[in-house]
Amino acid sequence: YLKISKLALAFAIIRSKPPGKSCKEYTEHLAKTISEQDCGWKSKVEALEAEVLRLHQELLLNKICPRFCLKNDASTETLLHQECINPMSYSSQLEDSGCDVSNDYAFDSLGIGSDFHQSEHVDTSKHWLERVPPLNLCCTSKEESLTAPVQFLQHLLEIRKLSERGILQADFTELENDSFTVCNSVSQLLDGLTVFYNSPKFPVSNILTEAVCGLISLITDTKLSNHILKKCFKKLEEFKKNLIRIILGNSDVNRFQTLHAVSNTLVLLGRNNILRNSLISLLLSEVRQFAEQLLQAHQVLSSF
Repeated sequence: YLKISKLALAFAIIRSKPPGKSCKEYTEHLAKTISEQDCGWKSKVEALEAEVLRLHQELLLNKICPRFCLKNDASTETLLHQECINPMSYSSQLEDSGCDVSNDYAFDSLGIGSDFHQSEHVDTSKHWLERVPPLNLCCTSKEESLTAPVQFLQHLLEIRKLSERGILQADFTELENDSFTVCNSVSQLLDGLTVFYNSPKFPVSNILTEAVCGLISLITDTKLSNHILKKCFKKLEEFKKNLIRIILGNSDVNRFQTLHAVSNTLVLLGRNNILRNSLISLLLSEVRQFAEQLLQAHQVLSSF
C-alpha cells in the first residue's frame, strides 16, 4: 500500500509539474509549502491548547471557591509590558565575567547571599522576590507562556490565605478531582523555567521570579502541596535533575550568574521536607559519579 501511494504521488507530481521546473525543484517547493502550513497549524493548535488549559484553570478555581472573584487580572502581563517600556540597566552585571563574585550587590541581587541562613519558618520565597530588583527582559513567548500557570498558582495561594482567615470557604478536594489541570499547569511552569535556565537572559524578568516564588510557596504550603505533589512529583524530580545537569554542564565564561540563580532555586526546593531527601540523593549521586571519574583518571595517569 505504501509503495502504491508513493508511486501515485510521484505520478501526480510529474503530471502537475509546471513547465520550466524539474521534478526535484517542484517536489521541494511542494514540501516547503506543506511544511509552512504544518507550522501554522501547529502554532494554532498550541494557542488553542493554552486557551483550553486557561479555561480549565478558571473552572477549577470556581469549583474550589465559587465566591472567589477571579478578576481579569493582567498583573503579570502588565509587569512584562512595563519592563519593555521602562527598562532598567544592569549592564555592570552583564559585563562582569563572573570570575569575581566578591561584589556584594552582584551576589545579593539574585537573592543568594543571606537566604542560605534563613530559618525554614521564614517565608524565604517572598523574601527572595523582594530582593530581586525589577529587571529588564523583552517580552517573548518564553515568558508569556508562564503567565497562565503563574496566575493560576497565585490565585490558588490567595484562596488558601483567605480561607485560612475565614473570609472565604474553599473546597480544596476539587484539586484531587481535576488532576489534568493541576498537572498541566505545574508541568507548563516547570518546562518554562527549564527553558529559561537552559538559555538564560540577564537581567532576569520579574515574571520568571514570580514563577519560581509561586512554585516554592505552593510546595511549602502543606495543605496545597499534598494535592500537587501526588500528581506532579515525577515532574518535579525531572525538574531538579535538569537543574543539576545545567549547573554541571555549563562551561561558559559568564556562567556564574546563571549558576547562582539555578542553585538558589535548588536550595529553595530543598527547604521542603518532602523534596529534600530526593534532592540530596540526586546531589550525592552526582558527587559519587564525579569521584569515580576522578579515580579512573588517577588510575590511567598512575600507569605512566
